[in-house]
Amino acid sequence: MMEDHVTPRRVVIIGGGFAGLFAARALRHAPAAVTVVDRRAHHLFQPLLYQCASGILSEGQIAQPLRTVLRRHHNVNCLLAEATDVDPDARTVRARRPDGGLLELPYDDLIVAVGMRQSYFGHDEFAAHAPGMKTLDDALGIRRRIYQAFEMAETATDPRERRRWLTFALVGGGPTGVELAGQIREIAGHTLDREFRAVDSAEARVLLFEGSDAVLGAFGPRLAERAARTLRDLGVEIHLGTTVTGVDANGLTVRDGNGASTHFPAHTVLWTAGVEAPPIAAALARATGAEQDRAGRIAVEPDLTLPGYPDIRVTGDVMGLDRLPGLAEVAMQTGAYAGRAVRHSIEGRKKRPKPFKYVDLGSAAYICRGRAVVKAGPVHLSGRTGWLAWLLVHLTFLTGFRSRFGAVLSWAVVFASGSRRERAFTMPDRDPPPDPPAGRKPPATSS
Repeated sequence: MMEDHVTPRRVVIIGGGFAGLFAARALRHAPAAVTVVDRRAHHLFQPLLYQCASGILSEGQIAQPLRTVLRRHHNVNCLLAEATDVDPDARTVRARRPDGGLLELPYDDLIVAVGMRQSYFGHDEFAAHAPGMKTLDDALGIRRRIYQAFEMAETATDPRERRRWLTFALVGGGPTGVELAGQIREIAGHTLDREFRAVDSAEARVLLFEGSDAVLGAFGPRLAERAARTLRDLGVEIHLGTTVTGVDANGLTVRDGNGASTHFPAHTVLWTAGVEAPPIAAALARATGAEQDRAGRIAVEPDLTLPGYPDIRVTGDVMGLDRLPGLAEVAMQTGAYAGRAVRHSIEGRKKRPKPFKYVDLGSAAYICRGRAVVKAGPVHLSGRTGWLAWLLVHLTFLTGFRSRFGAVLSWAVVFASGSRRERAFTMPDRDPPPDPPAGRKPPATSS
C-alpha cells in the first residue's frame, strides 16, 4: 500500500521587513512551505536608521540576516531576489536574482509586504545631491557625508567654502527629519567638540525645511510645539511653509509661502520627505485591477485581500486601508494578521476572519540626549519621560538579544559622554594620478 503524501500549501511573502517578518512568524507552525523573497538578505530595523547614520549604532545592531532571524522556522525558506511581476491567474511571482537570473515562484497564497521607497515628488534629479534614508546603504552614505563635511571644512581655505561644508540642510519635518536634525546638532556641539583645530564644529548650521506649518504635525499641536522648541534650543533653524524647487551640488533653492525664492548654500542636503510604492506594487495593481493612491499604495478589503483575489493579501506601508500611517507598528500588525489568516485557512477553519483593526500603540521621535516625544492615544509625553518611553518601545522591538544589548551599551555611552563609537566611514577610491610625460621626473615629495 502506497503512503499518501500531503503537499504543503505554498505561501510566498514578498518583503522581509516588519510586515513580512511578522507574517512569516505567524506561519511558523502551519503546514505550509513559506518562501520569503527580498532584494536584501537582512531584516532592517528602519526606525533606527538615523542612529546608524549619525554614528550611535552600528549596522549590525539595526540589521540582522533574515536567515538568522528565521532559522528556527523550519518551514520558511529565504531567497535573495527582487520581485518584479505577479501573474495572479497562474499564481506565480516572477523575481530577478542579483546576477540577473530569473526565478518563478508558484504560490497558493501571496502576502505582499514590500514597503515604500523614497519619493522626490517628481524631481528624481534631486536624488543625486540629496540622498534619502530608507536602506542600510543610505544610512552609511549619509554617515560618510556628515563626518566628511567636517573634515572638508577643516582644510578649506575659502571662508565661504568652509561655511558651505558646515551647513546641513534637511528636507522634511517628519520623524526622520527631526531626529536627524537633532543628531547633527549634537554631533557638532558635543561629539566633535575640541577635535578640530581650524574650525569650530559647534558653528555648524542645521537647516530644517518643512512644507506644512509644523514639524511632527501628526503628533498634534502640543507635542509639535515642544519638539520645535527643543530643536531651536539645540540650534536647528526651522523653515516652515517652504517648498524645495531646486537642489544641486552647491545647495538648495526654496520657495516660501509668499512665493519668494531663496538659495541656501550647503554641501550636505538630505532628503527626509515623501515616500512612494516600489515598481512591484504597480505591476500587481495592473495585473489585478487594484486601485492605487497618489503614492502608489494599493487599496485592499477590510481583511487585507485584493478585491476578487482572496489569495493575495497586501500589508504594511504599501497597503491602503483607512488612511493608516506608514508606521512600523502598522506593518507588524498587518503582517501578523495576514499570516494568521493564511494559517487559519490552511487549517480549514470555516469562519471568516474579522476585519483588520489597528491598535494604536503610539508614535515616538527621538530629538537629542534625554529628549523625545511620544504620542500614544490620549497619552502625550515629552522631555526625559518621553525619552524613557521611547527607549522602552525600541528595546522591545529590536530583533535579537545581541542587538538589544549592544544598543543599550551604545545609548549609555552617548547619553553619558556624547561620544559616538560608530563614526568610521569609507571614501571611494580615486584613480591614481597619470604618469608624467616621458623625460620628466615626478615632483619630489617630503617624507
